[in-house]
Amino acid sequence: MLNRSTAWATLLLVATFAAGIVVGVGGRALWVRAAYGSAPERARGVDRLMAELSDELALTSPQRVAVHAILQRHSTRMSALWDSVRPRFDSMRAAMDSEVAAQLSPDQQAKYRDHMARHRHQREKTDSSGKKQ
Repeated sequence: MLNRSTAWATLLLVATFAAGIVVGVGGRALWVRAAYGSAPERARGVDRLMAELSDELALTSPQRVAVHAILQRHSTRMSALWDSVRPRFDSMRAAMDSEVAAQLSPDQQAKYRDHMARHRHQREKTDSSGKKQ
């Protein structure tokens, strides 16, 4: 059976982990809002992808209509799927980061967080456009 100090330590660890998830998800949401808010003319979602595909692939008018219809038809379901998976993904990422950070000194932890933030930001830019920017 757990003694009182062990129970408090476990509770503190769980609360810290939960707070980390909340701060991470909330911080990302604020960052995304700020990033897109600074460029309101920039298209999002299907329209953005269509603009990129149309330019990169030199789509004809009939191709643009057909591809747009396909993307639009699947967009809602794909978004719903990602919305259901995203919390699990974020939780696994937070657990991984926590385990790695536990192996590092405080200075290394700060550098690790900075490195991973840059890496994830670059990856999101690459993933959202389909090519390295």
